[in-house]
Amino acid sequence: MLAELRLEREQVEEAILTLERLARGRGRRRGRPPSWLKDAAAGTLTFEEDSQAVSANSVEPKRRGRPPGSKVKPAAQAAEA
Repeated sequence: MLAELRLEREQVEEAILTLERLARGRGRRRGRPPSWLKDAAAGTLTFEEDSQAVSANSVEPKRRGRPPGSKVKPAAQAAEA
């Protein structure tokens, strides 16, 4: 029984060391983070930050590119020109 407990303690210590190494080694990386990492990081927010994130995410997502209708001229301007 003692041998099993020692083995389990060693496994727990190895897991702790691995997690500490991961936490220390996380620096600025290039590119977009994977979605599972983004979701995991979002889970570490405080209640206030989480409520702000929810309210910000409830708004329509930001659209990329040229705004709709920016190339199309209205009929009034086309007739004047």
